[in-house]
Formats: sequence, structure tokens, C-alpha cells
Amino acid sequence: MVDLGDFEEETNVGERSSTGDDANGSASEEPAAPAPTGSNGESSAADASETRDGSSEDGLTFDEMDVEPAGSDRGIGAIAVSKGLRVAEDGDDTSLRAFVTTGNRENVRLGKYLLVPYPDDELLFCRISALEYAQEFQADDATEIHARRAMRRDDFDERDYKFVAALDPVAVLFEDGPDLKRRMVDRVPKPQAVVAEASDAEQIKTGLNIPPEGVFLGHLSVGGEKVRTAAEPPTIDYRLKDDYADGDPLVFRHTLVAGGTGSGKTHASKNLLRQLLDSDRTYEMDDGRDARMAVVQFDPQDEYAQMHDDNPAMDAGVSRRYEREGIAHGGHDDTLALVPKEDGIPYGGDGHGAEQLEFTIPFSMARDRPWLVAGSSLNENQYPALRELLRRFFRDYGDAGTYEEFLTFLDDPTLKEELHEAGRVHEATYDAVKRRVRGVPNGVFDQSARPITELDHELVRPGGLTVIPTYHLSTSRAKEMFVLAVSALLIDDKLSNAPDSQRIKETPLVLGMDEAHNFLSDADTVQARKVVSKFTEAAKQGRKERLGLFLITQDPQDVAEPVFKQVNTKLVLNLGDDDAIQSVNIPPNLEGKVPYMEKGQMVVYSPDNSEPVELVGLSTCVTRHGD
Repeated sequence: MVDLGDFEEETNVGERSSTGDDANGSASEEPAAPAPTGSNGESSAADASETRDGSSEDGLTFDEMDVEPAGSDRGIGAIAVSKGLRVAEDGDDTSLRAFVTTGNRENVRLGKYLLVPYPDDELLFCRISALEYAQEFQADDATEIHARRAMRRDDFDERDYKFVAALDPVAVLFEDGPDLKRRMVDRVPKPQAVVAEASDAEQIKTGLNIPPEGVFLGHLSVGGEKVRTAAEPPTIDYRLKDDYADGDPLVFRHTLVAGGTGSGKTHASKNLLRQLLDSDRTYEMDDGRDARMAVVQFDPQDEYAQMHDDNPAMDAGVSRRYEREGIAHGGHDDTLALVPKEDGIPYGGDGHGAEQLEFTIPFSMARDRPWLVAGSSLNENQYPALRELLRRFFRDYGDAGTYEEFLTFLDDPTLKEELHEAGRVHEATYDAVKRRVRGVPNGVFDQSARPITELDHELVRPGGLTVIPTYHLSTSRAKEMFVLAVSALLIDDKLSNAPDSQRIKETPLVLGMDEAHNFLSDADTVQARKVVSKFTEAAKQGRKERLGLFLITQDPQDVAEPVFKQVNTKLVLNLGDDDAIQSVNIPPNLEGKVPYMEKGQMVVYSPDNSEPVELVGLSTCVTRHGD
């Protein structure tokens, strides 16, 4: 190792030999004085040559250099071109990267929204899609020496490494008069353009194409943390289009809420349904009227009738915050528990304060809906035979005919022989149909309660919530019969040109079904296919008839494909099953987050409403929820 003192003495000797000679190369008359040395023999000439105030001993002064940077930093970094700078129609060919400065690195997260300015004041709105450290200098740090040095240190010098964010361009923002608008990305930013975090609510909403008004779903978030702005309130509300400016309201294009047990899907569903029932929310009908929404909700756990009651956990501060943000809250007074009546099976109904009214399924509904009395699978021969038997029965007994009378009707051997000899129903088919009809649960038809066919004004009320609890029913088959009977009644009248009930036809309606996978799954039986076909028809035609499906499930992969593919808006909460996650068909960058979402976090995928985003729902339910 070279000694710095020896190196300085050799330099001074060289200086003396060169300056001690005159122009002719002869020695000067007086040799140069030796340089002063310190206590260790090293030269201290440099220490003596300049004073503390920047002036030398012989009176000369030197300019001091300003080491403070001019101005202050803007943003979090700048666009880098070391690995290319390219925006392409194919996203895989896009290369857009930003170098993040040392002081900003701790706050940078995947999914954050950033802005990059163009020279003409347009802005590139983008999202962080990847983060990486890269070596500042070419070196091999995968060595024993580097590893042991790291193991003995607690600190880490950020300046030794580059921190680079890969950016996914979303839209270009530009001003059109007083309005801020967006267009597809069609230009590349300049090298070294400053990259800043998006913090203006209008810019973020415009960049993500989030409507300024509509049905409130939650607050925009990244990685489970709400996006904050400098405005008041600092959060960014996410809303679903609810007017006719750009097509039909999205609630009539159907909604799916998917989430596992404990994910908060019922909490989120109550919050959304409560917004639809807000007294200020109306929908334009074909005859020019503005009508309020009616909601009919099938409830397998007796939870939704609680929406009648205020949430005791909501304090005054939360209530004021919801009011400032235009979020409907508080119990919904016009809530009715329309309770299916099964013989000998009581309904508790003590978990809510809503009005209760029992109903029964009249056997007359089976005239047009034979699958109601198909106790088990019917093949292609048996189903037409059942229709023929029902036609003959109602011809003889009229609409007053009961299920018990139909069983007696089938016991007539003369009828069996007549149909067999006429070639209309083979005797073996007759016996098979008879067995299956007797497989229908006892105590479902014609009970001591009002028929559902006479309760259309109670079932559907503008601004009213009707909850149909099914948890108390004795069997899954009984639950299925009540759900399918009521839903078929609603769908048939909504889509018919000659409905039995004008009230149902003329009222905007959301038909909600919890545990939808139990009723809308793919199946090979005739009656199951008929049910799926009916809901598929509703999904396809509901938009123009102001009928929206609201499906809630923990097994979205089991919902029949013809129904599922008609759903426009998907709210996906925590799902742990890979098949379930893949079935909802959300973008890959959000799909990977689903298994790790905390309660209340969700992904919203609604292509006709906005870019796919992550939300945090309301922590306090707007109505009563739970015990």
C-alpha cells in the first residue's frame, strides 16, 4: 500500500528541482526552503497554505462552492431509458420504467397510481406493475465476503443500488375546455420526465374512468390501503353508473358478489342494496314515470331482514361522515319478511324488527311450471307425460285443485289405462311420473297462509325491501321449491307482454339470491335446465325490462355458464379456492391479490363502468348486521 506521506514528499522534491533551476538550467542562488512537516514527518504545507476562512496566508482568497441543490425535488423519480422507452399497442411490448430516488423508495408500492407529464401539459396516467433493485455498479455481490458483510451489518445503503419501477400506462389525461378527459395511450413520454404520485381525486377518477356519481360501492385502495388525496374527504369514492346517459344503469346488467366464508360478502351486499333503496334514487320507465327500486332478496341465513334496523355500532361521527359522502345509511323502514309457510315448521324471526307475513305456494302454479312437482329427475319422456297429466287435472279441477287432489287423481287406474291405450303416456312412464310427484316434500303446497300469487303488491313495492327467509325450512328441496316458485313468478311477469301483475311489470326490480350456486348450478335434469333457462332469459332481457339479478355466492364456479356470462359487474372478495378465483375471470394483476384480501377488501371488475380496481368497503355496515 502506498504511504500518502511519502507520496507527498516525493512530489515536493520534484517541485523543488524544477523551480530551483533558472531559464538556462543552472541552479538558483538560494535553494527553496524545505516544506514544514508534522510530528510524523509528513508534509503539512497543504495545511499551512490556506486559512479557515478560505484565504491564503499571503492574502489570496478563493471562491466557496455552494453544495446545496438548487430548488427542491418534485415527484418520486424520473423516466429512465437504460432499458428502452417504448409504448406499444401490445402491452407486452411496452417498456416504461422510472428510477425512484432514495428518499421515496419506502412509500412506493405495487399498484400505486402515477402521473408523467408531457411537454404540452397532457399527463400519462399509469400504474406501478413491478418493482426491482438493480446494481448501481457492475459487481458480483453473490460472494462470501458480501454475504458475511451483510450478515454483520444492520443498515442498508440505498444509494448503492438503483430502485426501478415498471409502469403500466392506463390512459392519457387532457383538458377539453373546463373538463378533464381521458383517451387511450398513444404517445411516449420524454426521457427524464418527472414521475409523481397521483394525488388529485379528479385526475385519478378520470384516469380510471370512475363515474363521478352513482351507486356507492367503496373507497379506492392499493394493497388494502385507501388511496389518499389532499382534498376533503381524502378518500376516493367508487361508484357504479346509475343513469341513462351512457346506456342503461349497470344494476340492470346484473351483479355478482363472490367471497368465501368470513370475507364480508353479506356486509358488502347489505351496503350496496341499501344504496339502491335510497329515497332519492329513481329510474325512468318507458311510460315516462320515475319509479323507485324494489328489492326482493332470498335469504338462506335470516340476515337481510336486519336491514330494517339501525346499526347500533354506528356512532354520530360515522353517520356524519357517511352523510358528507352521500352514502345512504340507517335502517330501511319499508322492509317486509315474507315467510314461506311449511306445515309444522315454525319461523323464529326474532333477530330483526321487520314486519312478517306468511305465504304459501298454491298448486295452481304447477300448471305453467311443471318442474315444481318434479320430485326428482325426469327424463325426456317423463317430462311431457307430467305436462299432460297436469293439463288433464286442471281441466277437471280448475285452479282450485290442490296437490293432495292431484295425488288422488294419479291413483285412478282408469286414467292410466286410457292414456296408455291412446299412446299418449306409456304405463311405465306413468308409474315413474307418479313416484316422482310423490317425492315432493309434504307441507309445501296449499298451506294455511295467503297464496304468493295474491301477494304481488306486498312482494314488490317501489322503494321496498322484501326478504324471503329460507333457513327454517326442513329440507333443501323445500327451500328450492319456494325460491324457484317466487323467482319464476317475478321473472315471468317482468318479461311477459301480458303479465298477471302490472305492479311487478311496472316497478324497477332487483332480484337478489344468496347462495346462488345452490339454485343456478349446471345440471342434466329437465327441470334444472328449465330453471337455468329462465334465469338466462332474465339476464338477457332484464336490462330493457328494468330487472337486475344480484347473485351472491362462495362458489362462483358452480353458477351456470349461460347466467354467469351475462353478469357485467363482479365484486370479488377473499376466495381461497383456485377454481373459484379463475372462474370470476378478473385481470391477472388483481387475481393474485384475492387469496390475501382482508375482510371487506374487494376487486371490482365492471368493464362498462371503469378500469378494474381494488376497493375497501365500509368498515361500519350502514344497517344492522350480525348479533
